[in-house]
Amino acid sequence: MGEARRRASQGLPPRQKKIDPKDSERFLAWLPLTRSQASQFVSITTRGAWVGIGALVVFWVVVRFVGPTAGWWTLADTP
Repeated sequence: MGEARRRASQGLPPRQKKIDPKDSERFLAWLPLTRSQASQFVSITTRGAWVGIGALVVFWVVVRFVGPTAGWWTLADTP
């Protein structure tokens, strides 16, 4: 019989998951950030960087192609 079935048949609650010590360790002893928080920070900032790159590309397309085509302005390098 498995542990989960035995606990259920005896009316015991499910076993608590152990906390991974790597997730709760501090990144630096004097800095109140854990390794998981540091990893999450890197993930969020990387995503933000890609959003910024995408916004820059959209802005460039608007300035270079959409604006002159719509007659909003003329480019300096065109006669």
